[in-house]
Amino acid sequence: MTRGAPDAGMRRVTLGALAGVVGFLAFVEFTSGFLQGYYTPMLSDIARHLGVPDADVNWLEGSQLMLSALVVPALAKLGDMVGHKRILLWSTAITAAASLALPFASTFPLFLAAWTLQGVYVVWLPLEIALIWSRTRSREGRSLLTARAAGILVAALELGAISGALIGGQLVDVLPLVPVLVVPGVLVALCFAVIAFGVQESPEQLGGRLDVVGLTLISCALIAFTGGLSLLRLGGVGSPWAWATIALGLLLVIPFARWELRHPDPLIDVRLFRSPALAPVFVTAALFGMSVLGAQAPLSTFVRTDPAVAGFGLGIGGFATSLVIGVYLVFMVVGALLSPFVARVTSPRLALAGAALLVAVGYLLFFPFHASYAQMLTNMAIAGIGSGALVAALPAAAAAGAPERLTGVATGLTNSTKTVGGAIASAIFGIALAHGIGEAAGGTAGSFAGYLVVWGVCGASALLAAVLLLFVVPKTAFQDREPAAVDPA
Repeated sequence: MTRGAPDAGMRRVTLGALAGVVGFLAFVEFTSGFLQGYYTPMLSDIARHLGVPDADVNWLEGSQLMLSALVVPALAKLGDMVGHKRILLWSTAITAAASLALPFASTFPLFLAAWTLQGVYVVWLPLEIALIWSRTRSREGRSLLTARAAGILVAALELGAISGALIGGQLVDVLPLVPVLVVPGVLVALCFAVIAFGVQESPEQLGGRLDVVGLTLISCALIAFTGGLSLLRLGGVGSPWAWATIALGLLLVIPFARWELRHPDPLIDVRLFRSPALAPVFVTAALFGMSVLGAQAPLSTFVRTDPAVAGFGLGIGGFATSLVIGVYLVFMVVGALLSPFVARVTSPRLALAGAALLVAVGYLLFFPFHASYAQMLTNMAIAGIGSGALVAALPAAAAAGAPERLTGVATGLTNSTKTVGGAIASAIFGIALAHGIGEAAGGTAGSFAGYLVVWGVCGASALLAAVLLLFVVPKTAFQDREPAAVDPA
């Protein structure tokens, strides 16, 4: 229902009966964050344990990004069909099995396979937002309730990431690697029990059959597109095979879209991308993915670069670098918790635009201010507030704009489009940093011009998202509406 009274945006909403389920789901997101932060301090130890070069650990990140793009659409759709809690349980069981297999994977291919399968947890947040949205059907201020719950979940996720990084870094220094790798599996197994006994199923399920043909077509398209980006990063912009593979991935979207338009129960209703309520959410997610998924590794390598050798960087150690990332994550928590309050006193559209603007300011400040530790912390804090708000607000905005029957699909698509944006940015950044590597750095440090490209792309993409949200998106977007206005059928 569109707000009509001037002070309607100021009305207070409380979670009430939802507080219990949000609390249980917050533990799930804490576990998700723990997984994302726990392994970071020990990647070099993992490489030595498996007998591979440090550079090979990049395959771990790439494999999970690939899996994210493939499984989220299918699992989100299944959540709408058979129940969001049921798919949440299935995905948690798979994640637990993969996490418990990691300590006993003695070769890199086995470890990579288990690590990739562990990435199924990426669907947890979209399923949780869809589940909360379905539980608020009869509540006033439904969008604000969902946004507030999403803020709590994202805050738990970032707290989990901070805890995971700190605990993982401490344990790997005092214990053998195998028992250290067992810890996440035990936590995920506990997470399965929390979901099974603490979370109730969505009130309604659609039923039906999974669109296997559509899943196959979009999987082939995503594999070709992301694979082409990887080839582009390896072979450079002059690689014809890379461009041909990217083009193949884009072309495969055409038969997929045609199939989905004819299908009575499509995997992804492509009409959602034409919806004035959802299109800006997906575009914002893709633009935001460029910074939140693509920029962290370049920022880490920049601060580790020795200025006496390369002429730029801070030359700080691993612990000081972890503090930079820690500050970023702490301010993401702040942004996630502030997001629903800002949406309530202004509007969801302005809250999203403001968050995107903060991300843009944070990264564009790197151009004049990158020579000291304090400047890095300041820039990351500003970008962190905006990033946390966007991570929390985008799935909630998608749920508010989606038809009731496609809530899981819509929230899942915010993750998929964000992943695609991150994959594109990662390829751009890899090429930019490899171009013109300074001989003074021994061929190991990226070029300073490449870092300028990283900051410029992150800042410009976020600024473009803010401009679109402010001047293109309808003023009443992302607010509660009547069901008849929501369902395009």
